[in-house]
Amino acid sequence: MDGVLQAPSGPEEDPSNGFKWGGWARHYWDEQMNSHFAKIMSTQFDLLLGRHTYDVFAAYWPYQKGGLGETYNRINKYVVATTPVDLSWKNSILINKDVVNELKKLKKQDGRDLLIFGSSHLIQTLLANHLVDVLHLYVFPITIGEGKKLFEEGTQAQQWKLVESVVSTKGGIISTYVLDGDVKLDPFTSDQVREAELAKARREKWSRENR
Repeated sequence: MDGVLQAPSGPEEDPSNGFKWGGWARHYWDEQMNSHFAKIMSTQFDLLLGRHTYDVFAAYWPYQKGGLGETYNRINKYVVATTPVDLSWKNSILINKDVVNELKKLKKQDGRDLLIFGSSHLIQTLLANHLVDVLHLYVFPITIGEGKKLFEEGTQAQQWKLVESVVSTKGGIISTYVLDGDVKLDPFTSDQVREAELAKARREKWSRENR
């Protein structure tokens, strides 16, 4: 519930920074979550992955036949990495320079949706540059307190619209949000914000003049 997304599936997934809670989400996974995940996987998509998540996927999925393995092996895998990476997994495409502009160009192209899993560092870049259109969230009834989080500093202010929400049999919340424009403030709140900004400007001016 506190937004941690690090190593939900197992202790070996991402133990960086001494993270000791790997596998925390597995107890809460149920058939409703399987069904929702299968629905997403039934769409037409390519993958966009950060370096670490790509390495995890590339160590497993190329050797899986049929089902999701067949899909992952067939589609394009765009991997954002600034250090050398093994791209031997079929249809892997490296993005390593001018990342934000390259991703903007990629989004403008005709083609499949881009899905991103994990990739905690990359997701911060996407959120900071308004490059996320849909959020599929699985919120589990647990707090971890430490670890990599979905919404870090740099996330931009914007509104999201809830288009789907289901409570799982084990207390998890499955929800889908789409972009819903800029943050809207009511007139009273807007006046408060403007007054606070003016007060801050007056304090800064007074401080400069009385040094």
